[in-house]
Amino acid sequence: MALKATIFKAQVQISDLDRHYYNEHELTLARHPSETDQRMMTRLIAFALNAHPELTFTKGLSTREEPDLWQKSLQGDIDLWIELGQPDEKRLRKACSQSEHVIIYSLDNSTFNSWWQGVGPKVDHLANLTVCQLPTEPIETLSEALGRNLNLQATIQDQQLWLSLDDANVEIHPTIIKQVTT
Repeated sequence: MALKATIFKAQVQISDLDRHYYNEHELTLARHPSETDQRMMTRLIAFALNAHPELTFTKGLSTREEPDLWQKSLQGDIDLWIELGQPDEKRLRKACSQSEHVIIYSLDNSTFNSWWQGVGPKVDHLANLTVCQLPTEPIETLSEALGRNLNLQATIQDQQLWLSLDDANVEIHPTIIKQVTT
């Protein structure tokens, strides 16, 4: 018998002073049986950093054809493709060809540098690709406070993120490895 996804409900209050976006989102997250707490928390962080009324979680790990999050236009075009982890060159090319903007969020772990040294030179020319590295420690701290019902407050200013989840309060400084070129 296959394991079923675990459902989480999240109230996310976002104050993004950089983009002047202030909103509250009621989110339902399905955590795939193979997904870790840290990965699910990274999905929530990616949502907070890019919050928009049209930004949605996809089927994620259970569907290889979709990113972890995306934002589609009313015509069905993909405006924003958000991927977690360390995708290969082929997947990055596909994402960049199918969407207006692609953002990769990868954790600052022991494999990041070797991944980026291998794939970075091959995708550096992709003008609509942004690659961000997130620190592992604050995400692990938030993951320890994870429950089935979440109340998360996110404040973003000067590209820094402050998150509060129950008694866990962390500051996250994303490192931009590659920025969209105009």
